[in-house]
Amino acid sequence: MILEIELNGKMKFEHLMNTIYNQLGICHRVLSANIEYVNGYSFGTVQLYINVNSEDYQQLEFYLNKNKLISTSVEYTCRKYF
Repeated sequence: MILEIELNGKMKFEHLMNTIYNQLGICHRVLSANIEYVNGYSFGTVQLYINVNSEDYQQLEFYLNKNKLISTSVEYTCRKYF
């Protein structure tokens, strides 16, 4: 699953990545990040590839909502040429 998270200055990018991996136990890969730092706070978006079951995903969603971070699941479709 690809998850896009919007950073709105409420949490540092590094803290978010650390929490997802160390506290929630979710392995992830950063696919893209467009982040700006203002006075030590992170703003922008990051796309993560995560491989989780529904229980772990619910736990991650709860954490993101609790910290007022907006997230959306992203699905890509491949274009086929004939």
